[in-house]
Amino acid sequence: MKFAKIFLIAACLGLVPIALGYGLMPVKTMKMMFGLEVAAPNGVHIFRAIMGLYLALVVFWSMGVKNEKFTRPAVYSLIVFMFGLAAGRALSLLVDGVPHWLLTAYMILEIGFGVVGLQVLKAMDKDENKSNS
Repeated sequence: MKFAKIFLIAACLGLVPIALGYGLMPVKTMKMMFGLEVAAPNGVHIFRAIMGLYLALVVFWSMGVKNEKFTRPAVYSLIVFMFGLAAGRALSLLVDGVPHWLLTAYMILEIGFGVVGLQVLKAMDKDENKSNS
């Protein structure tokens, strides 16, 4: 359970700056980071919604750190979130071509977090089986 909580904390710490980068000042940050022009209000609205989704999941994962009854669901949601992002990025890679290097790095990290999350679940199952024996 301790490793699961460390894993959730690492994900929270990593995603907060990404979320803020997407939504705090998207007109400036998207242009600076990716050369992407974000038109207000529709483009800003979309990026702020993405920020809200990221931050909402960070809150849920933090609940998994603080309360053990939420730890397993938080790990499951983190796995689904990471693999979902990575799948969308992989599709874009195939259909649209190679994006900015940072977006490719995000995809690699998302796959890594998804795989580690599966290992965390396996370790949690092993720990539960030991304690139930």
